[in-house]
Amino acid sequence: MSFDFEKCGQRVGVSFRDGLLLKQAFIHRSYINENPGENLNHNERLEFLGDAVLELIITDYLYHRFPDKAEGELTGLRSALVNTNTISETAQKIGMNDFLLLSRGEAKDTGRARQYILANTFEAVVGAVYLDQGYDKAKEFVEKHIIPLTDEIISKNLWLDAKSYFQEKAQEASGLTPTYKVHSQIGPDHAKQFTVGLYIGNQLVIEGEGHSKQEAEQEAARKGLEKNGWNK
Repeated sequence: MSFDFEKCGQRVGVSFRDGLLLKQAFIHRSYINENPGENLNHNERLEFLGDAVLELIITDYLYHRFPDKAEGELTGLRSALVNTNTISETAQKIGMNDFLLLSRGEAKDTGRARQYILANTFEAVVGAVYLDQGYDKAKEFVEKHIIPLTDEIISKNLWLDAKSYFQEKAQEASGLTPTYKVHSQIGPDHAKQFTVGLYIGNQLVIEGEGHSKQEAEQEAARKGLEKNGWNK
């Protein structure tokens, strides 16, 4: 599969000095497994780096923008800005999906698994920008695509700890404390996917998915708040 360096760089909004870094950010592990002769590296190391760079940029921004907010509030805001939903939707808007290098099997999956791939790719792109052009350019990229979402996240209370908020609302409505049960866990260790059920009493409210049980529980709580109209 050919990779359009120029078009991808335009979508990302960065003119890369090393185009191979940009390409690597879009290479999923499954593509390497299917194309071993191409002598390519997948994007997991770039994702690891980009995750740290992204978190630092967001942390620095929130620390200076909200001097009166406590650590817990800042942590909640940061989590909302860098979670899988936020950054996968951002990657989709940029058009990163058009440049993913995937195995034939992964390319057919457009569900939750694709969201994880897109989120990881966004982080890998942040890492690639950082390596290619430094912190300031990576900061500029994040400021363009992620930081503008802050006001919406605050206005919709998306930064609140969803599990705590759902528990409060459920106890008000039913007098019961919600519980979470792992319904399934699939995938290799480096890319586990958990499905967790959220229950009030014996009634299943909704399921959530995530890379960890904690992330899946938060996702279930967020969806539960939306389903019951408790997030308004």
